Amino acid sequence: MSEVKGIRRYFKQYNIGNVTAMMKNNKAEPVICSTPFRKKLVMITGATSGIGYAAAHKYASMGADLICINRNTEKSERLCREIRETYQTECACIITDFSVMDQVKKLAEDLQELKRPVDVLIYNAGVHLTRRTETAEGLETVFVVNHLSSFLLTTVLVPIFKKQGHGRILFVNSEGHRFAAWGLRTDDLNWEKRRYSGLGSYGSAKLAQLLTMLIFAEQLEGSGATINAMHPGAVKTEAGKDNGRLYKWYKNNILEKNFRTPEISAEALYYLGVSEEVAHTNGKFFNLTRLEDPAPPAVDREAAEEIFRISKELCGLGEHR
Repeated sequence: MSEVKGIRRYFKQYNIGNVTAMMKNNKAEPVICSTPFRKKLVMITGATSGIGYAAAHKYASMGADLICINRNTEKSERLCREIRETYQTECACIITDFSVMDQVKKLAEDLQELKRPVDVLIYNAGVHLTRRTETAEGLETVFVVNHLSSFLLTTVLVPIFKKQGHGRILFVNSEGHRFAAWGLRTDDLNWEKRRYSGLGSYGSAKLAQLLTMLIFAEQLEGSGATINAMHPGAVKTEAGKDNGRLYKWYKNNILEKNFRTPEISAEALYYLGVSEEVAHTNGKFFNLTRLEDPAPPAVDREAAEEIFRISKELCGLGEHR
């Protein structure tokens, strides 16, 4: 879809009240869930730092066993030692780089062999780049890491969640999806026909994730399993650490100067993964623990079908039926 078509399609759907609600929610505290989660299995991607690290400690502190999927072996092993020694729960790590689709495909195959049901799956791995880079497959990196890899895994795991009849899938998404204000440029997901924008690529990837969530939610409807997305709040993370000095200075001294710690994100992820209050909520977007209306392009059913089909093709999974 071109930007002009997007403006025509979505302009009248925008509501200033939604933006006001977002700003209010950004300052809110998450609802705290105190329900134990002993001997439940939680899988987290990108758990060696920031939000994923805080979430791993939160779930383990409540008795959960963990499978952490990270790209760094040393950091992963250190995390698992911490979890085991601090909380006396089980922790295993799987090394996978979400920018390498072959590794993600191998992970998808391995996860189908799990003998134990996954109670909560948290997709936290992500990246923000100010310069365009490509993966080994020739795809734009931000789109692959923030959307396509989690899409591939979810496509494979949804039938498993349906069969087991319970479980919650959570996308750590972002209010940044609003940067793609006029929808996805499905004719240029690779950012080859226009000037690259770090915020634009990030917003597009997060928008694609929200759109495909609509289809996944329909597939899970009535099964006992659910899928939802959340904005983790304005918190300090290592996102953007691979960008240049100027960006890192801006991030540390201006952008995140008054941001909060990732522990609030972890509390929100625990609530969304455990609380009975949201046990049957499916296909929704939260700002921390508050339900929120995403931007109009994120609820476009026609656009969801299109990006779902394209994502399947890019993952080598054939067409969506």
